[in-house]
Amino acid sequence: MELNRLYTWSYQQIKRTNNTFKRYLCERIDWKNRLNIIIGMRGTGKTTMMLQYAKNELPFDESTIYVSLDDIYFSSNSLVVFVEEFVKRGGKYLLIDEVQKYPNWSKEIKSIYDNYPELQITISGSSAIEILKGEGDLSRRALIYQLHGLSLREFAEMKYQQKFDTISLDQIINNATSISISISNEIKPIKLFEEYLSHGYYPFSINDETNFAQRMMQVINVVLETDIPSVNNIDYNAVLKMKKLLGIIAESVPFKPNVTKLAVQLSLSRETLLKYFTLLAKADVISTLYSNTKGISALNKPEKIYLQNPNLAHLLSSQNANTGNIRETFFLNQLQINHQVEYPVKGDFLVDKKYTFEVGGKNKSTLQIKEISNAYIAADNIEIAVGNKIPLWMFGFMY
Repeated sequence: MELNRLYTWSYQQIKRTNNTFKRYLCERIDWKNRLNIIIGMRGTGKTTMMLQYAKNELPFDESTIYVSLDDIYFSSNSLVVFVEEFVKRGGKYLLIDEVQKYPNWSKEIKSIYDNYPELQITISGSSAIEILKGEGDLSRRALIYQLHGLSLREFAEMKYQQKFDTISLDQIINNATSISISISNEIKPIKLFEEYLSHGYYPFSINDETNFAQRMMQVINVVLETDIPSVNNIDYNAVLKMKKLLGIIAESVPFKPNVTKLAVQLSLSRETLLKYFTLLAKADVISTLYSNTKGISALNKPEKIYLQNPNLAHLLSSQNANTGNIRETFFLNQLQINHQVEYPVKGDFLVDKKYTFEVGGKNKSTLQIKEISNAYIAADNIEIAVGNKIPLWMFGFMY
């Protein structure tokens, strides 16, 4: 009877799923692979993407089921036993949500993968989960994908039904003028960009802009209070310390951490403080920028810390949400998805160890980067690229 209830719930979820807009990652996933794992921050659309795949590509019968591991069923029934019953009914396509809510999930998924070769499994979970360190060592079996929030390009399509092709970094650098003219003929990019910075990163804002701030705070609290502790064995005192740390970061972003002073302020060791930076970054709450001369290491502190996306910056640092910080947050957020971004000796960002970018307003001068080769200004409040001054909004069309 319980399995029947899960099937009914699955059918309902699949049937009511909207197909009008699909995230960029849909086309990148090899859905035919035996085991796919999709991670990402809450609210970015992982569940919708899995349900769209089920609705469009999978049989609408007992061979397909979508389950969420926060369902009460899994509090008293193991995933392994559930799958055994599912396979007995002819189950072939298994979609699992909220995987971080289930203890020892990686070990059981490994067992299921090895024992039921006829199953095609798709899993989604929080960015906070440590997939590569899981007991089941799924890294050799699974294809792992990360779903980020909406790009500016996707926001234009989802909210205004304006579709554009993605633009690569090389295209932006080599053809910025012609591309910016083409896009500006179709939309008002600066107006769109302003909307996006305040509430365009999360798909749920499109249909509920009024309650966006409240929902965002709920997302952050669940990430801090549930997702991170569930996979890192930390107690509530550690959660409180991370909340306080996030508050300090939000008040002064971009934050240049004085690790010794901050550790004393929070009554933490240097090692624990650096660990908290790592946990918050993995959970997509902050972004850390490391020096290109020092590299990333558990012993190195980040040179700068940003909130992970401009919507968070607007929400958490409303008193200090200065324009310069928002611009830099956006640039780092969009570029780090497909490129290596580091803190340079001169300029704001070094991309792929090759391109130096200074981020600023339309009147930003090239003084700070004039002696650097492959150096560019990512300028806000301009529609068309001129010389090495590229509109900042163009970097929102890269995925």
